[in-house]
Amino acid sequence: MRAVTSSSPAPNPDPNPDPNPDPGPASVDVVLPCLDEAAALPWVLERVPPGWRALVVDNGSTDGSDRIARELGATVVHEERRGFGAACHAGLTAATADIVCFCDCDASLDPADLVPFVREVRTEEADLVLGRRRPRARGAWPLHARAGNLALSRLLRRRTGLRLRDLGPLRAARREELLALDLTDRRSGYPLQMVVRAADAGWRVTEHDVPYAPRTGASKVTGTWRGTFQAVRDMSRVLQEAPVREGAAS
Repeated sequence: MRAVTSSSPAPNPDPNPDPNPDPGPASVDVVLPCLDEAAALPWVLERVPPGWRALVVDNGSTDGSDRIARELGATVVHEERRGFGAACHAGLTAATADIVCFCDCDASLDPADLVPFVREVRTEEADLVLGRRRPRARGAWPLHARAGNLALSRLLRRRTGLRLRDLGPLRAARREELLALDLTDRRSGYPLQMVVRAADAGWRVTEHDVPYAPRTGASKVTGTWRGTFQAVRDMSRVLQEAPVREGAAS
């Protein structure tokens, strides 16, 4: 290594260095809706790519999820209104990065798989990138959940023309454009409403296979036939909305 000489004296080290220096703005924010996911959080947060910020949106956990997330370096957002959509939207409004991703917080999906999604958005090859879940173990995706997803995918095709095979939670898009969609659903219909309004706005929507593992703990939405029925009902309401184009960026 070449030596560097200087006539100026070397600066004295900071006697009181900040133990938690501000890393600066994140290049990507990852919204992680969370309800009692203490067991899954360590693995999920470890898999968030370096330089990205994890936004764990605590939706009323009683197992210390918010404390664990904070101790592991995540930014914690509290959303008192119960509902998957409420948690997701709270994360979106708290985000500051240009690109925002969404990922379940139950260890069924790997946040690291979002890297090519972000690249595709950043290079303007797509406006919204979705993950098509591909189960890696028996029981990762129960039959009733698959059936509901298939039915909704077909209804979505009729409504928008999009030929998607999954409405999974792993996704990436630009923050300002997402906010401009003016999403209103705060329950299980939120992910579908995002896709419907993006299609109405003329967005380029792409889909890529991603591994899908058995979740940690019980699902709050599709873990039972009743939960799946409720989710399908919420999403069916979204599909009945009239097209919204004004004010949505493409």
